[in-house]
Amino acid sequence: MAKVLAALRNHWKKSTFGACLLGWGGHWLYGKHCDNLLRRAACQEAQAFGNQLIPATMPLKKATVFLNPAACKGKAGNLFEKNAAPILHLSGLDVTVVKTDYEGQAKKLLELMENTDLIIIAGGDGTVQELHANVNLLSLCVQATFSKIPIGFIPLGKTCTLSHTLYPESTNQVQHITNATLAILKGETVPLDVLQIKGEKEQPVFAVSGLRWGSYRDAGVKVGKYWYLGPLKTKAAHFFSTFKEWPQKHQAALMYLGPTERPPEQPEEKSSRPPLYVRLYRRLRSYWSSPKEFPQEVAPEDWEELKLSTIELSIATRNRQLDLTRTEDFMDICIEAESVSKGQFVHRGSQKMRDPHMCPEGSQHIQASRCILQLPEGTEGSFGIDNEEYEAMPVEVKLLPRKLRFFCDPRMREQMLQAAVQ
Repeated sequence: MAKVLAALRNHWKKSTFGACLLGWGGHWLYGKHCDNLLRRAACQEAQAFGNQLIPATMPLKKATVFLNPAACKGKAGNLFEKNAAPILHLSGLDVTVVKTDYEGQAKKLLELMENTDLIIIAGGDGTVQELHANVNLLSLCVQATFSKIPIGFIPLGKTCTLSHTLYPESTNQVQHITNATLAILKGETVPLDVLQIKGEKEQPVFAVSGLRWGSYRDAGVKVGKYWYLGPLKTKAAHFFSTFKEWPQKHQAALMYLGPTERPPEQPEEKSSRPPLYVRLYRRLRSYWSSPKEFPQEVAPEDWEELKLSTIELSIATRNRQLDLTRTEDFMDICIEAESVSKGQFVHRGSQKMRDPHMCPEGSQHIQASRCILQLPEGTEGSFGIDNEEYEAMPVEVKLLPRKLRFFCDPRMREQMLQAAVQ
């Protein structure tokens, strides 16, 4: 024992390094063990759903999973197979996994998809945005069918803004993925708004989070270039961005309509087609009846117009602060003041990396159901639409309230209802 202690004392540098390495290895192994316990508990809970008896004449529920393997720096496929796939298969679902290997593939696969009971999107914000954009290219019948199919979201990407609304916060990635997958099996859903963003010649693009245009977004997309600075890379990207012309101004014209009253949510019931003799009777009655009075002219829409000069403009849905009992439908337009110091720009840029659509104090806040953004001719730059980059151009943004239904954790839905009562 004395020789061992003497050796450790004489080689204290190697001893310290070995102790640190041993401690790190133990911590890593303990973390892997905890992750396996989380997976086992989730699979046992999913097995309870799979053991439920169903009538022999009832077919299995079919789930189509759109998996983006490129999410999370190419690790999404492995994350899905280890954490989500076993839960889905044990639950008794008939699961079909489709990998969106290239842009636009989701559209072609949706056209071929039939008799799907639920859709599951596995990836980041880009996967969700890609699916919405292609839905619009389908026929009206498919759009109506798609809007009624509940959607599950399994967060695998680096940026998963939508998961903050649907699932509780968790620092453990395995727990976050398993909780999201189990929430799909539990069946609780919430309606989410969608933004339809249409250029003059382009096909519409859809977003569940929103649109950003400005200096914070431009600096944020360059954060990856400074990876070698570690935790300082975000501040570095915004700091070097201030070397450009200052203050950075983005000028445009904005026209908008105010909020609209939300109609009561009622389940849609498709009535069967009446018999032939009933249809003939109705047609003859309408033919011989006295002509109807012409309807009164509808009042023109009351558009507001605004000239703006801002460091950043954002148009966002209310999905992040979801209120299930609100009586008006609107999107949030945030016009940030251009008079920002360079220090404030660097500090606020770090905050916007965590919450991209935050509206800082001193900004102009507008609630609108529809807006038209006119950009000066020759405007360069890009929009960020659900963290995907698009060329900046004049666009019309229209709110589609409660367009889609997403599965959510029952605890989150309960919190929303309690917050609305208070």
